[in-house]
Amino acid sequence: MSADAPIASGPTAPPADDKDWTWVLDRPCPDCGFDASAVAVEHLGERVRANAAAWAPVLARPDAAVRPAPTVWSAVEYAAHVRDVHEIFADRLRLMRDEHDPAFANWDQDATALERRYDLAHAADVATELGASAERVAAIYDDLDPREHGRTGRRSNGSVFTVASLGRYHLHDVVHHLHDVAG
Repeated sequence: MSADAPIASGPTAPPADDKDWTWVLDRPCPDCGFDASAVAVEHLGERVRANAAAWAPVLARPDAAVRPAPTVWSAVEYAAHVRDVHEIFADRLRLMRDEHDPAFANWDQDATALERRYDLAHAADVATELGASAERVAAIYDDLDPREHGRTGRRSNGSVFTVASLGRYHLHDVVHHLHDVAG
């Protein structure tokens, strides 16, 4: 099936993002300007909350649910994705705190977007849900003991994260998506 084909009377799917974004831990992102090395683990919770708050005016725009192109998510769809990103990272953080070097379950973000029908989401609902999911993961970051920063977990592709690097990677994801829709 082509990435451009409508799926089960749903939206036209954007091209799959199958890039390995772990490089953002080693150098600043040229697109959004995020610099992982500039983020202290102790500030992850507040940075996640600030990012969540910055979505409110984006989701209040009259065109928030309009796709700028058929294969580009609307601001509402991006925000729904960010909501789910917070949940995935909260789960991964809990796993890293509870287990020794756990393997993370794979997450197909494109399938989730279609299954959860991001394209039909209401901006006000997504804004509330995004804020709540951000608060849940931010509370985990706030509760970290510095001795936990080096605990590890890994993806199925072999990428190994520490709690600290996972937090920075997570923060880049949500910062980058806000940059995607800030225009």
